[in-house]
Amino acid sequence: MNIEHTEINGFQIDNFNQYGLEAGKTQGNCPLCSADRKAKNQKAKCASYDWQRGLGTCHNCNSSFQLHTYKRKGKAEKVYLKPEPYILQTPGTKVEEWFKNRGISKKTLDDLRINEGPEFMPQTGKTENVIKFNYFMGGELTNIKSRDGRKNFKLHKGAEKIFYNIDSIVGHPECVIVEGEMDVLALHEAGITNAISVPNGATLNNNNLDYLDSCIDYFEDKEKIILAVDSDEAGQALQKELVRRLGAEICYLATFDDCKDANEYLLKYDKDKLTNRIKKASPVPLENVTTFKDIEDDITDFVRNGFKPGFQVGLPNFDSIFSTYTGQFITVTGIPSSGKSDFVDQMVVGYNKNYGWKTAFASPENQPTYLHAHKLMRKTWEGMPAAEDIGGDKWEQVADHCNSNYFHIDMEKYTLESVLRKGAELVKRKGIKCLVIDPFNKVRDVDCKTEDVNRYTMEYLMKIETFAKKYDVLVFIVAHPTKMYKDKDGKIEEPTMYNIKGGGEWYDASYHGLLVHRDYEARTVKVKVLKIKFQNLGENGASANFTWEPNSGCYVPHISDTVSNEPMPWE
Repeated sequence: MNIEHTEINGFQIDNFNQYGLEAGKTQGNCPLCSADRKAKNQKAKCASYDWQRGLGTCHNCNSSFQLHTYKRKGKAEKVYLKPEPYILQTPGTKVEEWFKNRGISKKTLDDLRINEGPEFMPQTGKTENVIKFNYFMGGELTNIKSRDGRKNFKLHKGAEKIFYNIDSIVGHPECVIVEGEMDVLALHEAGITNAISVPNGATLNNNNLDYLDSCIDYFEDKEKIILAVDSDEAGQALQKELVRRLGAEICYLATFDDCKDANEYLLKYDKDKLTNRIKKASPVPLENVTTFKDIEDDITDFVRNGFKPGFQVGLPNFDSIFSTYTGQFITVTGIPSSGKSDFVDQMVVGYNKNYGWKTAFASPENQPTYLHAHKLMRKTWEGMPAAEDIGGDKWEQVADHCNSNYFHIDMEKYTLESVLRKGAELVKRKGIKCLVIDPFNKVRDVDCKTEDVNRYTMEYLMKIETFAKKYDVLVFIVAHPTKMYKDKDGKIEEPTMYNIKGGGEWYDASYHGLLVHRDYEARTVKVKVLKIKFQNLGENGASANFTWEPNSGCYVPHISDTVSNEPMPWE
């Protein structure tokens, strides 16, 4: 057996054979329990070693352990502050008793390296004796969560957010994700050692999952991921986002009947029953098959509350006539130099501000990339950054925000297939909620060989729709009209979706259609709703007028049809 490899499952080995075991042997002593056994049993071969996966399993203490320590390839650009290594203080009698009352043994505390010590807690304004949950990655202390007796929590300032107990899943084809450190301890107590927890619980309105961005490589080899989060609304929102990011095809859902979480279930029942709950995790509902049970919550919510409100960009006059759901796509059209791309930028910046949505751009015409990035920075800054601002606090804040929320897909040759593949990767790795294709004719569907324009258009849009639904993403497609017509007075007429090549298919397939139109004489920037698929989301034929603010590049609602004489971005 060749064991001189330097990498396992995409992770670089930092310390090969960290326990000094008989390398290459498939059986031997357990580094966790053999030394504590009776003298006559200390040499018993109670553990199995899998050197290819880097994982050991003990048949005496039922623990799993890593044969090596690891370090990640390709560290993130952002510099994080790591806690200073310190001597782990064994929890005292009171802490042990506190955990015992919650079903957690001293052995589990030792296995997970739980300790206690003094820590300043901002919630109380003083130094408290706290429980410390130590977060390790690649065997290195990366973060610490402190918890006092009043259930106040604190992560180490400036440290990288990662999953708790993340090293435990290296080499495992399966893992369990829970919502808190106590649930990890509860599952470990039940013999499930490949369990990890999100670092900061679940919140209903914020599931950006930046810790998943940091740890995504750990899930590349997983064949099964069991989600065992809390049963409350925030927990279910977290579950939905994890399924979206990790992939429904490998995700399974565990529930705890009348209990809120794993620790509560352990206390009410026992270890074996908790283990069985995890083993009975059911697959995410079948794709393309919907049962009443799958949508019962949505039905009851609709009966009680009616239609769910759509998402809005934060421009009052536009929000009054247009909103949308995710899992849909919007066609944006207009004559050349009318501001289509610029208004789409305004929309995604608004969605980011209101909901924290991240966006990826496949924009062959929005080049060079740094100029497009500058436009997004101006809209986020709400002003024009100057040379003297570079390196300042606001510059660093806005630059970091843009770096974390906007991603440009830069390719030598854009194809629809390559863009959607990259979009799927960005959903998984960065959590994007919007994808912009601008313009569609520069992102060709090379797999579609038909010469029939209408058929080509329909296949193109069906692929967009499939992507949007699968990943719950809002897709923008910027499409130029084929011809421009003038009225009897010589003014350019407003195009419709039927003026796009393959027009009938565009109108039929699109969820929504928007026109961005400029009247050169009146200096009006008008955004008109060409199509709304669901009437509760907007008003067909309605329009909103804007002033373009030259300093920030933002669109400002304007009551009248005529705007100022300030130059437009395309002038």
